[in-house]
Amino acid sequence: MTADVFSSAFDDHRPPRLDLINDCVHCGFCLPTCPTYVLWGEEADSPRGRIYLMETGLAGEPMTDSMVQHFDRCLGCMACVTACPSGVRYDRLIEDTRAQVERRHPRTRAERLLRGAIFRLFPYPRRLRLLRGPLRAYQASGVRRLLGPLLARTPTLATLESLAPRLRRPERLPERVPAVGPRRAVVGMLTGCVQRAFFPDVNAATARVLAAEGCDVVLPRAQGCCGALSVHTGREAEAQRFARSLIDAFEDAGVDYLVVNAAGCGSSLKEYGDLLRDDPSYAERAAALAAKVRDVSEVLVELGPVALRHPLPLSVVYHDA
Repeated sequence: MTADVFSSAFDDHRPPRLDLINDCVHCGFCLPTCPTYVLWGEEADSPRGRIYLMETGLAGEPMTDSMVQHFDRCLGCMACVTACPSGVRYDRLIEDTRAQVERRHPRTRAERLLRGAIFRLFPYPRRLRLLRGPLRAYQASGVRRLLGPLLARTPTLATLESLAPRLRRPERLPERVPAVGPRRAVVGMLTGCVQRAFFPDVNAATARVLAAEGCDVVLPRAQGCCGALSVHTGREAEAQRFARSLIDAFEDAGVDYLVVNAAGCGSSLKEYGDLLRDDPSYAERAAALAAKVRDVSEVLVELGPVALRHPLPLSVVYHDA
């Protein structure tokens, strides 16, 4: 590579596309939907501000620590995408940008250690299951009160500790849950990584509801991580490896839909065709599987209700992710 290539923010492997950047007319409709802009009020921490930084990178500006910080602060919630009247594909732009950051920006030693630990653990359900015992013991022992001063001085540990779920006994699912009554569809179900290890009751409830609505639910034992965490942090090759493995697990399962009950996983699965578009062995297969991906709510709406309903004296909140 020439010195000029090294000095610019992006290399020539899937940089953020200028045609997508040019779709942004900087109208500001994204600003009130963006959590980081609402929190800090900084233009560079808004979707249109980050798009402007991408444009400067394509124009030859170097990838500075400041530029990377603004990209890192994006939560990836994509609320701006549905708010944008111009249809700007910010989701596509930020994912391509993060892959560039991952390849080209040197992280500090502390950042490398933390990110290395996360990616050696969270995409692997079996490794996560090993944490259930220690975490259950920690939650039952009252050790947290003793660790209070340490957690107060270590924001990252405090955040991780606060996010740790209260564990309950997992409900094991068979490889196939038969439909209740006449079968209306055969659906595969993604069991996920964190979901499978720490929220198995969500998976069990999803399978029960789908079966009650006339679906045979297929849960291949061979399925692993979908790669969403890797995609959303710019680890492109790793994400592609996980995607190929998941395609292999579901391709011959004979399902009408691939149902997902975690929004981050679903958004990545629906983009498999793009993720593997340059892979001659998987491009078409990835697009075919992506076309079958549905959030569980989408499937329930498409099929319509048949299961007997009973009123419940409850108030509930639904997060339309």
